Amino acid sequence: MTDGRNRPAPRPPQGTPPQAELARQAREVLADAVRIARWAAADGDPGAGPLGTAARERAAAALELAPEQVSAGWDRARLAGLVELHGSSVRPGWRLQAWDRDDSAVQRGWVALFDAWSLIHPAPDDVEAATVAEVVEAVPQVLSLLQLSAGPVLEPALLDLLRQRVAELHEERCEVPYGPRPAESPAPEPVADDLLPPLLRWALEGLAAVGALTLGEGQATLTPLGNWAVWVKLEQICVAAQSPAGNIEQSAEHMLRGCARLTPGPARAEYRAWLAARTVGSAVTELLTVARGEDALLRGLAFEALRVVGAPAEAGVRAAAEDTSLRPYALLWLAEYEGADPDDASEVLTREESTWLWVDTAAAVADHGESDLLVRHLESAVQGNVPALLDEVRAIGHPRTVQVLVALAAAHPDPALAKAVRRAAFQVHTGGS
Repeated sequence: MTDGRNRPAPRPPQGTPPQAELARQAREVLADAVRIARWAAADGDPGAGPLGTAARERAAAALELAPEQVSAGWDRARLAGLVELHGSSVRPGWRLQAWDRDDSAVQRGWVALFDAWSLIHPAPDDVEAATVAEVVEAVPQVLSLLQLSAGPVLEPALLDLLRQRVAELHEERCEVPYGPRPAESPAPEPVADDLLPPLLRWALEGLAAVGALTLGEGQATLTPLGNWAVWVKLEQICVAAQSPAGNIEQSAEHMLRGCARLTPGPARAEYRAWLAARTVGSAVTELLTVARGEDALLRGLAFEALRVVGAPAEAGVRAAAEDTSLRPYALLWLAEYEGADPDDASEVLTREESTWLWVDTAAAVADHGESDLLVRHLESAVQGNVPALLDEVRAIGHPRTVQVLVALAAAHPDPALAKAVRRAAFQVHTGGS
């Protein structure tokens, strides 16, 4: 079974219910969110952010829910990837489309909600954001204890662990003053001890709100869904620790360069390991930054890595489609993301976009490949014949056009064709026709 993006769905740990039962529980947690997502997709104009008053009233009347239930369900639908927002319009996300037939899509939708527990249950207003962030960062340790205990854990034990983990985070950041500090730069203050008990309770209530645990009198217990989610996160950490090419700690650029020599399967494994060691948002930003650089090979590899990211990369890729140099790659990514067969995805490109992509790919081959690969690249051009290709390549305005044509002329064994290509390179270089 896969998650709809050619990735195998994680197997549940021993002792947890089978996939079908986990999916049933996830559907139950997200039942209102699914109803509201379907209503929003049909309504067409509920607004791209929080539901406006009119939309909330329409949804409440149509679904027989209280307005506050509608607002909460809408937030969950967005966080679980059940809807996609495009300006003020809404359409169903791929998870919603697969909701009734794909248990893996349901589970991953719930995991997205689980990851967003601190947004579902807002923190106390009187606590500084930095303090809240430290507690959120420490919560995985608390969840690990709950999983290892395989049953109820008393809140004092969880509080001791939270206090210890927050202190460790300060120590890891070297937040200990060494020598005198300027008056305008005071040492960071540790989280006040009296804040930790209410913040622990806030965290437990937030996790309970998304169905990850149940709360008793002074104790907490992971639900089967919570147990499975923690196991998934631990598995991701193990994957990251076993990076086959050892690029986990490298920048995106260095990681992609390391993957350039790998075949597709090992490269995807390396992308997964690198991604597992980072937050999704920062990873997507870093990959797109590399894609905007001058190296065409890294541009293509960056979008291959973004295919491994899947749904969380959609917003960034859609924005990248406004950039001329990234547009063909972004449009192909989006076509495949929306269900197009990779072999047919190129049909979404205009002739000009296809030609731009051909030149960009040729630049990658010229920089990093063998000359015979560049010659064979001619066969992939949409124009079907060299004169038409040269005419359109000259007009497309790609910054690497001259270098690509010069390299192609040098590599091609046919003297007449090589001469025509050199002439085209000269015309582009001098601005002639």
